Amino acid sequence: MSETTTTDLYEVTMAMSYLREGMRAPATFSLFVRDLPPGRGFLVSAGLEPALDYLSRLRITADDVRDFARALHRPPQELAALLDLRFDGEVRAIPEGRIVGAQEPLLEVTAPLPQAQLVETYLLTQVCHQTAVASKAARCVLAARGRPLVDFSLRRTHGPGAGLQAARLGALVGFSGTSNVAAATRFGIPASGTMAHSYIETFPCEEDAFRAFARAHPGPLTFLVDTYDTEGGVAAAARVLAELGRGPGCAIRLDSGDLGALAHRARALLDGAGLEDVRIIASGGLDEYAIAALVRDRAPIDVFAVGTRVGVAADAPYLDAAYKLVEYDGRPVMKLSTAKVTAPARKQVFRRPGRTDVIGLYGEEPPDGGTPLLRTVMRGGRRTGPPDSLAAARARFEADLAGLPAAARRIQDPEAPAATVSPQLEALTADVRGRLEAAFATHPGTDARGR
Repeated sequence: MSETTTTDLYEVTMAMSYLREGMRAPATFSLFVRDLPPGRGFLVSAGLEPALDYLSRLRITADDVRDFARALHRPPQELAALLDLRFDGEVRAIPEGRIVGAQEPLLEVTAPLPQAQLVETYLLTQVCHQTAVASKAARCVLAARGRPLVDFSLRRTHGPGAGLQAARLGALVGFSGTSNVAAATRFGIPASGTMAHSYIETFPCEEDAFRAFARAHPGPLTFLVDTYDTEGGVAAAARVLAELGRGPGCAIRLDSGDLGALAHRARALLDGAGLEDVRIIASGGLDEYAIAALVRDRAPIDVFAVGTRVGVAADAPYLDAAYKLVEYDGRPVMKLSTAKVTAPARKQVFRRPGRTDVIGLYGEEPPDGGTPLLRTVMRGGRRTGPPDSLAAARARFEADLAGLPAAARRIQDPEAPAATVSPQLEALTADVRGRLEAAFATHPGTDARGR
């Protein structure tokens, strides 16, 4: 499947019309989240790196033109103007790993209008999905309070590609490993895994299964102990580990039931067998809410393995995001639809330590010593520097998380800080709105230029 044709049909029809009308002047589109989902005090920007990869590769081939023509039921020659279209514009964006809020542009694209329009869908799919999953994973990091987390989401995500992204995003916000071998090798994430219940079931008893597994793997070993009776499974694992002298670095995994109560009982059994250094890993439908409850109840769980709920951002699986035109041919534009009003012109977001962010105009002076968040990451269709690293994104995330207000970090009922608008942007917005409303009042159906 071509990345180029991974778009909504109306992007193609609009691009064709722009080309026919000779509308190739620079246009700026802003991608932002209108409102944070319920239960979120912040978002973690993500998806920029894959988005830049896409823009760098974008080129409409003859095969793409034929696919567009088939979708439109038109002969390919009528779409010939699209052939060899490439992205040669500019992208300004907030780097991955930074914490962001509602209305703050995650990225802005400035390019000839047909190009800037055509890339809308792909950019939204990358940035929205990955920001949603990264934000969910980040809340698990907060809930775990320093305990390691491992990504187990691959089998429950919405396709292999989403699973690869989930593993990468977990690592971006601080997860210590993933079960996804492809992600481990591609991104340099430590691989982590144990065994399935089916493995245990193929042997006459749990002890036989554990011994066979130990013979095949030098360790450290992790035994899944809840196939039958959990306490019996823990006792069997303890006997095998003690017998083989394989305690240090090894673990047992609890995957079902009352994880808190079972962890307490398992800890007692392991300690009683002299295996104080054997860790307890918990999995099975965990997310930040379940993890927070287990930590609050002081469950002796050393590692949390999270999968389904985090890999699909179960309680907030989408973002109310938009990719809106804010400037065309040097003219600021805005949308006035009810509940979907947009602010005009190219923008910048300024971060001020201990204070709320300010959304202002691109090029204005930072207020109160604020630091601009959007950077120019692509110019002339090419990256302005080498691809970003997971380590750099993780460092940005950790720094931003440390500076986030306590109310926004809460797992239950968080309060998201609301960015303010600079006086310059406020004044421009009022001016553009006034001109639009005056034009509509005088000549309904015309634009601000009287057309």
